[in-house]
Amino acid sequence: MSMLDEGCVAIVPVDTDTDIDPDTGSFKIETMRTGQVLEWYPKHVKVRVYNDRTGEKENVIVPKSAVAIVENPFYAVMNAPNSTLQRLIRKLNILDAIDEQSGSGKLNLIIQLPYVIKTEARRQQAENRRKDIEEQLAGSKYGVAYTDGTEHVVQLNRPVDNNLMSQIEYLTSMLYSQLGLTQSIMDGSADDKTMLNYMSRIIEPILSAIVDEMKRKFLTKTARSQRQSILFFRDPFKLVPVNEIAEIADKMTRNEIMTSNEIRQKIGMTPSKDPKADELRNSNLSAPKEESTKTSTQKEEEVQNGSEV
Repeated sequence: MSMLDEGCVAIVPVDTDTDIDPDTGSFKIETMRTGQVLEWYPKHVKVRVYNDRTGEKENVIVPKSAVAIVENPFYAVMNAPNSTLQRLIRKLNILDAIDEQSGSGKLNLIIQLPYVIKTEARRQQAENRRKDIEEQLAGSKYGVAYTDGTEHVVQLNRPVDNNLMSQIEYLTSMLYSQLGLTQSIMDGSADDKTMLNYMSRIIEPILSAIVDEMKRKFLTKTARSQRQSILFFRDPFKLVPVNEIAEIADKMTRNEIMTSNEIRQKIGMTPSKDPKADELRNSNLSAPKEESTKTSTQKEEEVQNGSEV
């Protein structure tokens, strides 16, 4: 969430077994927190991290090699100064300001007085007249005031048509298209193809950016040589309807892709104690008989004699 809001976020190790100093060797990370990047230095960054012991946010300077700095893969669309999302936010702020002005209860009146206001005395007289009308409206039960017969009142709170709403709708549709979002995804009525496109274009780039940076910063050379890694996994059965589970389970087990217990785990059932449930075997076919073991010498002799093996 912080990465999407700010465009770039630092994952800071908070509790470690030793001081955070990459030059002294590896260190074990107990807890981590996200921090806002305040300033950039050649080899360090100043981040604002929440301290759970004091209950306050603190500014600390940490080396870049010890913290994971994750940048939003959609920075050009969401966080750049003139990006589509920032333009949409500015338009929505303007619309909110207009709504507050229209609902503030102001009358927006202009009173035309029967004399020219050029001197200070006339200006003070006009100011007193304006305050008098304001007091009449504020103190009246029904908001009624009186004016002189030579005075004219012009009301300015007429609705003014503008293209602000059409611009907001245009920017919203452009933002959806650039991010790969649709209205069906937002209201939960998307089909499986639309959700697969959403997972591939939005979710996986974000998770890949986080995982790749954590692998670069939090895995030592020894850990990489031991084939250690940080991975993310997505459950492909989470959005599958119930009426399709049976067909998928049949194809997966019949083609020896998943075992019965693996299928039971995906649909929320406890594993079976039957040994066959852990075997990659097509249950529709009979189990092949075990062939008698023969030595390689016997097989070569049989081949030379022309017998079938």
